[in-house]
Amino acid sequence: MTKYYLDTCIWRDYLEDRKDKFRPLGEWAFRLIKKIIEDEDEIIISDLVINELKKDYSNEKINELFSIVPKSLLVNKDCNFNQIKEAKKIIRLLKIPFGDALHAVVAKDNDAELISRDNHFDKIDFIIAKKPEELI
Repeated sequence: MTKYYLDTCIWRDYLEDRKDKFRPLGEWAFRLIKKIIEDEDEIIISDLVINELKKDYSNEKINELFSIVPKSLLVNKDCNFNQIKEAKKIIRLLKIPFGDALHAVVAKDNDAELISRDNHFDKIDFIIAKKPEELI
């Protein structure tokens, strides 16, 4: 069983059915989520993802978003003190946003594939972020 950690931008792509000039980002996010479900793989959800989503969405909308994934495949993880401490070291060394550093640490600690569009992850050597379209 493979574990996936979708950072907040991927959930937003799906929720908002986002597109850029030429690419259907929301469609690709949906197709990846669908593939993960069909393969009966797990999706790790951190409290960081939830808190970032809460900046723009109600609890009801967030619950609706995650309801597309069967509960047996959705694993909630709270960020712990050591993960926060490690993320703070990363931001000092690499000059990337704290949230991105913490997403990377949580994905690593849960042996999960990190799915994101953010280029900040290119600076982190302990994890490789993939885009949804690379996996569908």
